[in-house]
Amino acid sequence: MRRGALVALWAAAAMLVVLLVALPISLQTHLVAGLVVVACMIVLKFFRAQGVWRIIALSLGTAIVLRYVFWRTTSTIPPITEIANFIPAILLYIAEMYSVMMLFLSVFVVSSPMPSRKSPQIDPNNLPTVDVFVPSYNEDASLLATTLAAAKAMNYPADKLTVWLLDDGGTDEKCSSSDPKAAEAARERRTVLKALCAALDVKYLTRARNISAKAGNLNNGLDHSTGDLVAVFDADHAPARSFLEETVGFFSADKNLFLVQTPHFFINPDPLERNLGTFQTMPSENEMFYGVIQRGLDKWDAAFFCGSAALLRREALQETNGFSGLSITEDCETALELHSRGWSSVYVDRPLIAGLQPDTFASFIGQRSRWAQGMMQILRFRFPPLKRGLKFAQRLAYMSSTLFWLFPFSRFCFLLSPLCYLFFSLEIFTASGGEFLAYTFTYMVVNFMMQNYLYGRYRWPWISDLYEYIQTIYLLPAILSVIANPKKPTFKVTSKGESMHESRVSELGKPYFMIFGILLLGVVATGVRVWLEPYKADLTLVTGGWNLLNLIIAGCALGVVSERASRRLSHRVRIDRPCQFLIGDEVIDASVRDISVGGARLLVPPSTEPRLKKGAHGTLEFMPYANLPMQKMPVEIRKVGMDDKGLLLGCRFLIDSPEHHRLIADLVFANADQWSTFQKRRHQDIGVLRGTLWFFMVSLYQTGRGLSYLFGLQRIGLSKPPVPSIAPAVK
Repeated sequence: MRRGALVALWAAAAMLVVLLVALPISLQTHLVAGLVVVACMIVLKFFRAQGVWRIIALSLGTAIVLRYVFWRTTSTIPPITEIANFIPAILLYIAEMYSVMMLFLSVFVVSSPMPSRKSPQIDPNNLPTVDVFVPSYNEDASLLATTLAAAKAMNYPADKLTVWLLDDGGTDEKCSSSDPKAAEAARERRTVLKALCAALDVKYLTRARNISAKAGNLNNGLDHSTGDLVAVFDADHAPARSFLEETVGFFSADKNLFLVQTPHFFINPDPLERNLGTFQTMPSENEMFYGVIQRGLDKWDAAFFCGSAALLRREALQETNGFSGLSITEDCETALELHSRGWSSVYVDRPLIAGLQPDTFASFIGQRSRWAQGMMQILRFRFPPLKRGLKFAQRLAYMSSTLFWLFPFSRFCFLLSPLCYLFFSLEIFTASGGEFLAYTFTYMVVNFMMQNYLYGRYRWPWISDLYEYIQTIYLLPAILSVIANPKKPTFKVTSKGESMHESRVSELGKPYFMIFGILLLGVVATGVRVWLEPYKADLTLVTGGWNLLNLIIAGCALGVVSERASRRLSHRVRIDRPCQFLIGDEVIDASVRDISVGGARLLVPPSTEPRLKKGAHGTLEFMPYANLPMQKMPVEIRKVGMDDKGLLLGCRFLIDSPEHHRLIADLVFANADQWSTFQKRRHQDIGVLRGTLWFFMVSLYQTGRGLSYLFGLQRIGLSKPPVPSIAPAVK
């Protein structure tokens, strides 16, 4: 009875919205109504941003968006007889409707995301056995050693835990390659990794041939193991000690559960964050997905496997003959198949691993191209909207996850459309400047407000536009290629741990400067058209303003593709951990201030300065979180400096034993709390207005920096001024 009344209420509300959307009102009335809605959303944001008030605010915004859609559909598309105008106009219309659809799918998925889950208690007398898979292809032994040591150190009974290195770089096929150098490298890799695994008490496993890429490698691991649960960590994803404590209990609580997924936390910035200098202050791109979207998907039982940092039930995987390998995104495809068979998933909103992101822009684009192509393959081969067995909410959730990757088409249309009018006088809108401004302005403001409601603390204004723009240029042809030939894309491992020895423009950067130049000509064309056609000044200025926004985003992108030099081979993490520094017969109380897999910075009393010199060897001693047989790490002092708290020693680890990798893993990765603390420090909602001002300031600076890189001016210091930013003011 109550459910029926609720459905009737929602139906009545929907009918009311439809009537309001289609109600014929004047331009001034619409503008006033739009501004009133914006004012209401601002007030609700300040005082009632959660619960039913959040839904009311999103509903108000939805009404304005729908009214814009109604106006665009009924009043602005040129007649089909004007073919030169109609083609670009209809392409723009389709791009806008795609964006509106994705907005509504986002509202459905994340309007009321699942609260953070509390991990169930684990029954120590009924613990499942766990196999840990670390698939590898071409990663260095030093990187693998840290991940394997961290996995082996997880807090779980040793007789219930087996860690496997699944090496696809030393397969029989590679070892017997017709290329002598490649064969020798593969055999040497196999020998080195076998010795490493033996020293760390980890099982080494390879296979005959590299079939089905990562999915095939994981399935080979399934064939040779027997654990009740399977944990998967990428080669550069080191788990905290608490990973299994936080995840295993869910499987005992729900026998129908196939997956517990945790966030991917990264200790290094992606190319956008590194080149713009925002890593310490602005939430990372992946945090919007892991902090909001996955929690929204979790509410609808649609949180999916992300390839790593996850625990899966072997019984469920056996039902599908292991991990799916039809697409190159085996993770999402596997989850889709198991969800369709009635299995459930859980998302734990707590970072329990730390990994690496691509360092260079080229590697970043390569990674995103694989994701985009894989999702297009899933759309082609699995087609979630009609996938048998999925619930209706799951269909919508998977539609949101896969259709998102069509954004290069809409972004390209938004970039090109104003130029069609400014350069070629094509009427992409049959509307006056006043109508364009009134409807589009309120739509854009409401859109930004809705995005702020949904992702405020996890995504600042315009950053999504920037990420989409920098990917569009290369993802568009990648998506077109997979649409033309769905079976063509192959799995390619993303390069990690790269270093940049000098500042330079990325090898993929040339098109961004060309597009910036074309958009700059669009600004000139705006001025010329206003002078030559003053009777069309209103429409020209509105279209020119649109082009100017594109120019601002394109200018900021110049900074993204202008790679800053980074000579560090490993990335540092800030910690505060007591230790002792031993040099000769002297024992000095100290603390570790920051750490990486290659070294540490120690804070020691200033009085020790005369005895601590660059090049001296000492020993770092500390109490590990795990029960390790060794507690001392040999180091070399590489740098001596001072700050307001004491003497700082920059030390390099002298690694000559597998036990040293265990100590490094304990220092860097054992404590998951440090990842949460770092993320929370960046989770600040700076608002639409403040965020817009901040982005425009950053864009102005990055435009200049990018042009200085293009012309080689960074060598004389023109790219050194501090980035103008109001973000550091956010505490």
